[in-house]
Amino acid sequence: MTLEFLLTSLVIVIAPGTGVLYTLAAGLSRGARISVVAAFACTLGIVPHMVAAVTGLAALLHTSALAFQSLKIVGVLYLLYLAWSMIRERGALVIDEQPPRKSAGDIIVTGILVNVLNPKLSIFFFAFLPQFISPQEPHALAAMLEMSAVFMAMTFVVFVGYGVFAAWIRTWLMSRPRILTWMNRCFAGVFVLLGVKLALADR
Repeated sequence: MTLEFLLTSLVIVIAPGTGVLYTLAAGLSRGARISVVAAFACTLGIVPHMVAAVTGLAALLHTSALAFQSLKIVGVLYLLYLAWSMIRERGALVIDEQPPRKSAGDIIVTGILVNVLNPKLSIFFFAFLPQFISPQEPHALAAMLEMSAVFMAMTFVVFVGYGVFAAWIRTWLMSRPRILTWMNRCFAGVFVLLGVKLALADR
């Protein structure tokens, strides 16, 4: 495993995306503990894409227009649903001193779906991981699994950092409802933009 792989992975993980956005929303609305659960869920959502990349199933998504388009449509609809949930009256960024109870199971399911329903992730890992495997590597599969595990661990740590930071500024935001309202709209807008980006994505 090279330093180049670690640095490239860190840049990819830090870059804002649906998983980061969901973890931030969880931290802002329900505190640090739930943000950690959300980070864990988003990390789990990477697993199917990692498996697809390692086993070669991503190639099917790349060559089959029907498979790719079907999963893409579901992913776009889900992102738009998340955007709607952000702007409705009791959206994801409603911050109360006593947050409404929401089971860890609900948080985990939503977090997993955020990443699972993005077919570009499978293709991304299918193209990303082999770049760091030497053609002379005698144990390529083991090397890819090792890099996948490191990438997931890095994702979890960074997402927890985002979520805990969001939870830390909750108290400050409680006394500033106008800022919260605009943040709510911005989060919803970003989900819409991500949905549009996914909708326009080609194989």
